[in-house]
Amino acid sequence: MPNSGNLAADIRRTAFFLVGPTATGKTAVGHILAEKLSLPILSADSMMVYRGMNIGTAKPTPEEISKFDYAGLDLTDPDRDFSVADYLRSLAARPEKQWIAAGGTGLYVRCLTEGLREIPAASAAIRARAEEILAAGGIEALQAELKTIAPEKFAALADPKNPRRLIRAIEAASSQTSNDWKRPGPETSNDWKSRSESQPVLAGLRMEKAALEKRIRARVEKMYADDLIEEARSLREKFTQLSKTSLQAIGYAEAFAVLDGKISERDAKELTVIRTRQLAKKQMTWFRRQHCVEWIDVTENDSPEKTADAVQLIWKKYGPTSLHC
Repeated sequence: MPNSGNLAADIRRTAFFLVGPTATGKTAVGHILAEKLSLPILSADSMMVYRGMNIGTAKPTPEEISKFDYAGLDLTDPDRDFSVADYLRSLAARPEKQWIAAGGTGLYVRCLTEGLREIPAASAAIRARAEEILAAGGIEALQAELKTIAPEKFAALADPKNPRRLIRAIEAASSQTSNDWKRPGPETSNDWKSRSESQPVLAGLRMEKAALEKRIRARVEKMYADDLIEEARSLREKFTQLSKTSLQAIGYAEAFAVLDGKISERDAKELTVIRTRQLAKKQMTWFRRQHCVEWIDVTENDSPEKTADAVQLIWKKYGPTSLHC
């Protein structure tokens, strides 16, 4: 049961969660609360785990990472596959007993709040990996994966924009023809624990559609102004072969296309905005269906300090959430 009203509680390992779509201001609000409560921050963002992918992921600066004692960042190189199980393992040795967990990757939030269990089903690993691709790169990345491993199945889909049908097609194709999804370790794979009837209540930020798009466009402009394309170039120079997730990451896929002369920088920006907007919509759908979230409606005029106060009220009301890591 949550420890209502006690922000100093130590129930196993716990966290105060701040979730929601990309570009709603979670990072700034998290920094304010981390300083106020003297707590470290746990990133729940599946793209921030990659070293060298900083601009396109809106990763905190080195100064911020040092100041707020971050976990969950820069865990692997972008030429390697990385699973939610790898993410959990990276936290196992951390000494912290309580965090502020902030991020928009629903898959990471679910594994933190519910954990994983081993089951003897090979398709579970395939399904989990497909979910990771969807969470990291959106529907386009999922389509690209199916086109790569089974183009005939992609062509046969009646609705190639339906993520559930894409995941089922990938699962079927991979189970039959590919070992690419296998990972080192025991001959079992990870699946989700059954959710209890009483879920923890998480704090979440959301914005009205037009306001969020405005903020997304401003973020994308800043990314390209900060030289996202040059960062993409340096990744290619350093790593001979990037992972599928890295290649399809929002912003980076478009930057690579610019480097290859396939599209203009102007078109790359617009595609990045579109994909980010689609990601935000998918994130909202995930959190509505998978978690119990008390939402804070953020407006363009709200300061991070005002939003932080509202978040803290929710945390005081429900207390911290036990972690499964």
